[in-house]
Amino acid sequence: MENGTTTSRRTWNFKENEKLVSVSDLTVRSVLNKLYCCIDPADTRPVIPLGHGDPSAFPCFRTTPIAEDAVSDAVRSAKFNCYSSTVGILPARRAVAEYLSQDLPYKLSPDDIYLTIGCGQGIEILFNALSRPNANILLPTPGFPYYEAWGGFTQMEMRHFNLLPEKEWEVDLNAVEFLADENTVAMVIINPGNPCGNVYSEQHLKKVAEMARKLGILVISDEVYAHLTFGSKPFVPMGIFGSIAPVITLGSISKRWIVPGWRLGWLVTNDPNGLLKEHGVIDSIMGYLNISSDPATFIQGAIPQILQETKDDFFSKIVNMLREDADICYERIKDIPCITCPSKPQGSMFVMVQLHLNLLEDIEDDLDFCAKLAREESMIILPGHNVI
Repeated sequence: MENGTTTSRRTWNFKENEKLVSVSDLTVRSVLNKLYCCIDPADTRPVIPLGHGDPSAFPCFRTTPIAEDAVSDAVRSAKFNCYSSTVGILPARRAVAEYLSQDLPYKLSPDDIYLTIGCGQGIEILFNALSRPNANILLPTPGFPYYEAWGGFTQMEMRHFNLLPEKEWEVDLNAVEFLADENTVAMVIINPGNPCGNVYSEQHLKKVAEMARKLGILVISDEVYAHLTFGSKPFVPMGIFGSIAPVITLGSISKRWIVPGWRLGWLVTNDPNGLLKEHGVIDSIMGYLNISSDPATFIQGAIPQILQETKDDFFSKIVNMLREDADICYERIKDIPCITCPSKPQGSMFVMVQLHLNLLEDIEDDLDFCAKLAREESMIILPGHNVI
């Protein structure tokens, strides 16, 4: 009884959002939460967190003091205690435009830059901006599960093209052409690759752009791991082919500066021909930004100093550590009979391996393998079932 009323007999009108609950199961966070629950609380060993791209948990991966000082200076200046504009403050957008233009054959304008709460919000914005009845989007397999989650939540039909491990995870362009139809709005590429650790050549990216032009779709290029390459191929931004087909680039300071918790990213329109504006995509992006949150203004205020003053030796140190880690992983995997690596990682922070269940006892699938590894060794790795 409560206030004279039997609450158990009352009918309440609220309930869970079933769609939201179901699509959240697709995210890396959801899977990691389940795996962390498997860790033996009696095990005194520190957990080894290898399940997501956040090396800041390890002391050797620390951001540059220049970035730390930039944030401190921004806070102490008292100039960035205000709300941000919808697209981000002008000095930060100008700095991002200048930073990205260094790798492009044309100059970006601050008007091409939309600041976001990490790369994740950029994905959220695009799926909502591009979603319409019967629309579909082409996603890579293996890929980043966050795209699947937002595709499911916005009811965008998702069609999947394979990445080819025998060709260093290149896009299967024949599959892309086969999957596309008059309702296809975009295709997603991730370069450097998550979770495969691949890096695309300039020649392959040009073929992707030419295919997008042929199909009349835009390319969403996830470049959150830009410049974190340590193999034979340098990083090439998809935006250099923006004159062939419109490209929307997603990026952030999270990975290159080892600060994923600072939540500062960008959505960039590489579209010299103005097709995105002509077809209303820019208006849709602005519309969604008007009803969503902004990155913290003081982080935006620190961006010019971070982008302009960080020294090359900091980047070289990070890349060298990643190269050494990738070499160790690749070589040690060769000594594990039940695991093979089809292609040595050349970028990002991941390696994709194949698990041979026929060589294991009492293992149902990759999730079961990861759960038991967490329980027995306090090590967290991500199963492939939610990226394939």
